Amino acid sequence: MRDIFKSRGLIVSCQALEGEPLHGGDTMVKMALAAQQSGAIGIRANGVHDIRGIKQAVQLPVIGIIKRVLPGSDIFITPTLTEVRQVIEAGAEIVALDVTDRENRLKTVRELIDEAHAAGAAVMADVSTFEEGMAAEKLGVDYVGTTLSGYTSYSTQVAGPDIRLLSELARSLTKAVLIAEGKISTPADAALALAVGAEYVVVGSAITRPQLITEQYVQAMSVVLG
Repeated sequence: MRDIFKSRGLIVSCQALEGEPLHGGDTMVKMALAAQQSGAIGIRANGVHDIRGIKQAVQLPVIGIIKRVLPGSDIFITPTLTEVRQVIEAGAEIVALDVTDRENRLKTVRELIDEAHAAGAAVMADVSTFEEGMAAEKLGVDYVGTTLSGYTSYSTQVAGPDIRLLSELARSLTKAVLIAEGKISTPADAALALAVGAEYVVVGSAITRPQLITEQYVQAMSVVLG
């Protein structure tokens, strides 16, 4: 197990999916530069184009993923060896993978973890439950992230970050480093995640997806506007 980051703090997820206003070009590179200038200690990025561009522009570790939809599958975060290799070739120091208990994933993901480690990259497990987090540690991942809590049918469905899950994992993980991710929408959420034991906090939509931020304002104001 190894930790790429030099100090506890904020990791900014700079992602824009195809069809979103900020997708393409160097927009996510500029987002990453802004995050670096403001004190972020790392970046999470999606896709070869953005990972490569961000690594060329910033001096921060990058958690890389490739979101790929496979027919008949709910697993889309770096689902196969092909995506693992692409993330590493693009320059990411850490590869994030879906390590949920879906579609026999916990029995097949070891190959992806071993591939990343053999290439010199660290591995982050995106999990949705306590049991998945502990299983991921046994599989040898370097980081366990609460990324998918609330995004699997059997995980805790809460409006904000899954603080209970974070607390349980913080008390129980002995080797893997805990990363808080998912539904962290305010600075207070991020601070609380650190307070209950996360070493790092990933924030994405609340910082880098202006269409969602704008929507929140519009919805709140609509109550008054009628």
